[in-house]
Amino acid sequence: MTELLERRPVRVRVGSVSTDADPTPGYSPEPDDAEVGRRFAAGDEQALAWAYERFAGQVHGMAVRAFGPGPDAEDVTQQVFVSAWTGRAGYRPEQAPLPAWLVGVCRHKIADTWARRDRQRRAAEAAITEARTAPESTGPQVDTAVADRVLLLAELEQLGQPQRGIIELAFFEDLTHTQIAARTGLPLGTVKSHIRRTLERLRTRLEVDGAALHA
Repeated sequence: MTELLERRPVRVRVGSVSTDADPTPGYSPEPDDAEVGRRFAAGDEQALAWAYERFAGQVHGMAVRAFGPGPDAEDVTQQVFVSAWTGRAGYRPEQAPLPAWLVGVCRHKIADTWARRDRQRRAAEAAITEARTAPESTGPQVDTAVADRVLLLAELEQLGQPQRGIIELAFFEDLTHTQIAARTGLPLGTVKSHIRRTLERLRTRLEVDGAALHA
């Protein structure tokens, strides 16, 4: 179903007339939004495609206002339509128009994403506090991979988009540079340069922290 959404072109409308209208005899125009909502609730995949074409821009705009342009906004947009489609049994066309229902779904997905970010931040803070307060003579040293991720989480708090999204995809979803470029739509060279600059910043912070500890 996600593939269906990704391959659908977004039609451009001028007023109430679609620019891809077929002038041939017997042409049937697309249904109005109310009919799309009824067919969506009934499980018509064509209605899902129409809904994505008509309302994805509004949903994506909400996500961009919440997170800025980048992977988070794109992911939330996809999640909204996937969740709406799989949960269409809960949609009642007679109670609300489809775009209003999608806006509600989008708000929940935005809240979920903020909650995930907050969990990551609190986990990083707790790990940093534990590492700083643990006695040096007891227990094994902090695992290097865990320490690296803690430092990356702290670094992410200072990044904007798209750098933050790229680093999250690289280190928390273990995607390759090529996969990140495909996911974000950014050139491969841009992805590599963002990751390189972020790692250079992290290396500088480590050197400064190490000097401070040994001063």
